[in-house]
Amino acid sequence: MGRVIKVISLKHFFVLSMALNVSLILRAINQDNRAPMAVQKGINAAQMTFLSFPLLSSPTAATPATQPLGQNGRERVINLDHGDPTMYEKYWKQVGDKATIVIPGWQSMSYFSDVKNLCWFLEPEFAKQIVRVHKVVGNALTEGRHIVVGTGSSQLFSAALYALAPQDASNPISVVSAAPYYSCYPLMTDSIKSGLHKWAGDAKVFNKDEPYIELVTSPNNPDGFVRHSMVNRTGGILVHDLAYYWPQYTPISSPADNDLTLFTVSKITGHAGMRIGWALVKDVEVAKRMTKFIELNTIGVSKDSQIRAAKVLEVVSDSCEQAGGSEHVESFFHFSHALMTERWRMLREAVKRGGIFSLPEFSSAHCNFFDNNLGSQPAFAWLKCDGDDVDDCESFLRRHKILTRGGKHFGPRFRAFRWAQFQPVIGAQLMYKPAMPLDMSPPKLYSPTVILMPLPSGTTCLQESRDVKSGS
Repeated sequence: MGRVIKVISLKHFFVLSMALNVSLILRAINQDNRAPMAVQKGINAAQMTFLSFPLLSSPTAATPATQPLGQNGRERVINLDHGDPTMYEKYWKQVGDKATIVIPGWQSMSYFSDVKNLCWFLEPEFAKQIVRVHKVVGNALTEGRHIVVGTGSSQLFSAALYALAPQDASNPISVVSAAPYYSCYPLMTDSIKSGLHKWAGDAKVFNKDEPYIELVTSPNNPDGFVRHSMVNRTGGILVHDLAYYWPQYTPISSPADNDLTLFTVSKITGHAGMRIGWALVKDVEVAKRMTKFIELNTIGVSKDSQIRAAKVLEVVSDSCEQAGGSEHVESFFHFSHALMTERWRMLREAVKRGGIFSLPEFSSAHCNFFDNNLGSQPAFAWLKCDGDDVDDCESFLRRHKILTRGGKHFGPRFRAFRWAQFQPVIGAQLMYKPAMPLDMSPPKLYSPTVILMPLPSGTTCLQESRDVKSGS
């Protein structure tokens, strides 16, 4: 027994604990049970049920795509890095034809949507549904704002920097955000090399006496905390990224009243493939410059995607206003909140049992939408490595075929990593083969879905779904 203990190092226990915790959480997510509704809004709130899926009776029941080796013999890995929000698919299957649209071949042929509108490529119906969903949820003021549509919030981010940066300045304006910040902010800020703006790092330590743009992400990606401006000096311009300021992720305490606020359809409803976002802009000149950037960049935004997004947002608003009726679908935000509640419960239990990592604690607040005191349950979990044996969690886990996004991507070095709670819905319980030799090679995992993915060889940095660069 003593010899066995010597062979198995602390690092080996680390990997074993992580693998077991991953297996536990992903399996528990799909247990055939009913979770109580996490929230209620009055006595007429519809009762929620959690996801239920059939079990795989044995690993041999797996399809060819579920085997430990992928095509060409490449090993498969557990990918917890992606922010691909397909977990809402079950809800949209329940909705059925209510969210279905038919676009005739002759429709949407013109570049123009509304030539009288400042944002001339914004579909009127999409604009209408944006205003409606914000009113239903109560998370943002739309009166006195101009709506600018973009190809996801990534394009709107670039458009905002272009519009806010001084056009005649001798030096580029500094762009900052409080660490840990969204990992692609630095890359997107500096990718164009326009000379209009430059990444200047952590807002907490920015002390230059010059104009700046501060990015305020709230709830924050990656750690989930509510954020406010950190730089308190004159000459600053704020851009609020509120992609996650929706009831399933955080209490809605008040409607956002900002000069420039970014939203994206993908984080609300899960429809990342639509590539649609919008900005609420107070200043007409800023809105005009943002519109001009998108015009020069892509000559507008897909009208077909806007029409589909309008229908999806309409269904969301209808589900909230009609919840409780026997003939109507359940409230989307009740469904998604219950789903996130259960996932966070599973994760906290596994982390507590493992004793290697720690999770942030969020204080509760009154949510006006649910009319209840609730805590945050972000789309991403920010796990800190409490032990001293592993310094770079991302690289260490990658060697054992577990992909996460390490703290080094989010600012000054953090001994932490980001875990995506956006994991795809799994069609059967994850099967874990317990055979574990003393070399502690990774456990074999069986699943009929893309949760087991080939190890990426390159890197992408999209707003919604990203791979981690090998060896970074």
